[in-house]
Amino acid sequence: MAQERVRERLTLYDTTLRDGAQTTGVDFSLDDKRQIAAMLDELGIDYIEGGYPGANPLDTEFFADPPKLRARFVAFGMTRRQGRSVENDPGVAALLDSGAPTVTFVAKSSDFQVRVALRSTEEDNLESVTQSVKAAVARGREAAVDCEHFFDGYKANPAYALACAKAAYDAGARWIVLCDTNGGTLPHEVERIVAEVVKHIPGARIGVHCHDDTGQAVANSLAAVRAGARQIQGTLNGLGERCGNANLTTIIPTLLLKSEYAERFEIGVSPEKLTHLTRISHALDELLNRAPNRHAPYVGASAFATKAGIHASAVLADPRTYEHVTPESVGNMRRVLVSDQAGRSNIVSELARLGVILEKDDPRLTRLLDEVKEKEAQGYAYEGADASFFLLAKRLLGEVPHYFDVERYSVAVDRRFARNGDFEDQGAEAIVKINVHGESRISAAEGNGPINALDLALRKDLGAYQRYIEDVRLVDYRVRVFQGGTDAVTRVLVECADDEGRRWSTVGVSANVIDASFEALVDAINYKLLISVPRDGAAA
Repeated sequence: MAQERVRERLTLYDTTLRDGAQTTGVDFSLDDKRQIAAMLDELGIDYIEGGYPGANPLDTEFFADPPKLRARFVAFGMTRRQGRSVENDPGVAALLDSGAPTVTFVAKSSDFQVRVALRSTEEDNLESVTQSVKAAVARGREAAVDCEHFFDGYKANPAYALACAKAAYDAGARWIVLCDTNGGTLPHEVERIVAEVVKHIPGARIGVHCHDDTGQAVANSLAAVRAGARQIQGTLNGLGERCGNANLTTIIPTLLLKSEYAERFEIGVSPEKLTHLTRISHALDELLNRAPNRHAPYVGASAFATKAGIHASAVLADPRTYEHVTPESVGNMRRVLVSDQAGRSNIVSELARLGVILEKDDPRLTRLLDEVKEKEAQGYAYEGADASFFLLAKRLLGEVPHYFDVERYSVAVDRRFARNGDFEDQGAEAIVKINVHGESRISAAEGNGPINALDLALRKDLGAYQRYIEDVRLVDYRVRVFQGGTDAVTRVLVECADDEGRRWSTVGVSANVIDASFEALVDAINYKLLISVPRDGAAA
């Protein structure tokens, strides 16, 4: 009987709360940090870097009352500064006083960076690394050193870059992390350099920290693992300055689901926890008020989507024809898109996903397919608007009750100016008149723009149906000019959500962006009513 191969442990280190905070447009609140740390801990990350205590009030407050985690909580900061002793450096003191069990120091490992950025000497930089690590170890802390600019430094002066890494190792650092700080190193270079480093420092003490400026941070991280590194640093959804960091949302399923890694290594994320990956990825975007990347590997809405009819037919026969892993393994779902390239297989599959079962020889399928193609020729896009497609199909089948009619609507934008002519304020006011089973209702609302005002006015008073839409909220709004020129056609996609955790997208098309938006908003409300109102309550 063959003996089962013992797998090596790979350690996952998340820096979303520190390096991810460098993302343009991302500003974490204290509550954000706590929620994100809890999600990372739930997923099974080994190290969670909390931030830079002492550098700003938010991080200082975060470390003053740290979250209770299974993972090791990490404080990040600089080695002692030039001209100071380690005992008299306030930055080092803040790290050691933070209470975090692990301290990560960032240190230059490029002679060019030492001379130009630090304006220091190579010898002083090495002393700074040694003294800082020893101070942390003496206080009973686990120490790590992020060797900043390591790969660029190694290519220019390998002896000095390696000396920096060895200084950290010799001083007692648990992890020596090789950083591709500028993100310009390529996978074959990373693999070669890491292989050379592990000849001098055990691979079990080596980590890698890659940025995505060439779009290869994930590939570089995996290359480092192949060469011997045993810690990977990254961020959830690839957050980070410039082009972002290595995306743990892509790295984790690759390590678990691809045999080259799964047979050799084990990580703290179990297959069961992996099924929560899509939810956690989208929850982070929701927390940051960002639209999830639909085309993200593994977790994107389009990651397991098929558009062409011939592909859809193959996927329905056997999903392995166009899927490299099962969508359920990462908590995602298969989608066979409905578009102007669709065939019967697409229609049947999408209807089945939405709970509508029709046979392939049903003549209504032909009518629906023709309708979809005609609508998309006008500018509609049902591949990104599943709720509008559901309504279209249900209407063709005669299964959409008549909830309300819109009799008219208007919207006005109000811009106010101060006496000196400077812009002072703006707002929008919308009026919507609807008819609910013969009873006219007029609602007005103010918003921070015409679409917001229309959305609020439309949902203000639907009479007997009002209670079914109280929890509806608009979470995303996208506009595309479908045909250019003075007669441009505008496509608007809106995404809504409710308190049940459901999300749905609808589409509107018009030469007028307000009309297109309003059409999509009306579809969104009708969809919510269709899935919420009991059939015998349609005329309540």
